Amino acid sequence: MLSDRILFIDAEALVLDKPAGLPVDAPRRGGDSIASRLDELRCGFKRPPTPMHRLDTDTSGCLLFARSPKARAVFQRAFETRAVEKYYVAVVGSEIAEPEGVIDMPLLKKSSAEAGWRMVADQHGSPATTHWRRLLVRDGSTLVEFRPVTGRTHQIRVHAREAFGRGIIGDRVYGIPGGPMLLHASRLVIPREGKPAIDVTAPLPDYFGEWRNAA
Repeated sequence: MLSDRILFIDAEALVLDKPAGLPVDAPRRGGDSIASRLDELRCGFKRPPTPMHRLDTDTSGCLLFARSPKARAVFQRAFETRAVEKYYVAVVGSEIAEPEGVIDMPLLKKSSAEAGWRMVADQHGSPATTHWRRLLVRDGSTLVEFRPVTGRTHQIRVHAREAFGRGIIGDRVYGIPGGPMLLHASRLVIPREGKPAIDVTAPLPDYFGEWRNAA
């Protein structure tokens, strides 16, 4: 049950630790999704909650829901004004020498008949900025904390590949295929007027293996 994965809940908000492999929206081809299981997250309310942002299907971690129309409007403004802080942890398939940095690289959606669509770095694309911090280097790979300022589709995945020469381990499109994608939405901070901010952390999944001890 998705209700077993709730990290935070009050009258306004719910934060779910989304499992990898479960899309937020219903797939065109059909199948399981968060959208088809919202009743599991009612938690006593008459109306189901509304997801306020998206995580890629293979990305796990913190996903915010609004539990009322009023809360939805408040959270929507927070996202639009970039007041929400989002943190991700990922394993990049290269050794990163610098301790931290900023990736400022516009992204554009590109389609082809052969490969379908993907996001690419393009100066004519939408602005995209990601702060990053090195956490640990081990066996030719690096555990990295990413903090995106913008919220472009696949932003962290493309930025990781373009900035570090190799992408995220397990990323079949932009990174290194094989096994689960090691990208996790580790923390969400949402400011609120008149009450404490929502500040939630989701533990790394078991499939991160020994990296879990360093995050």
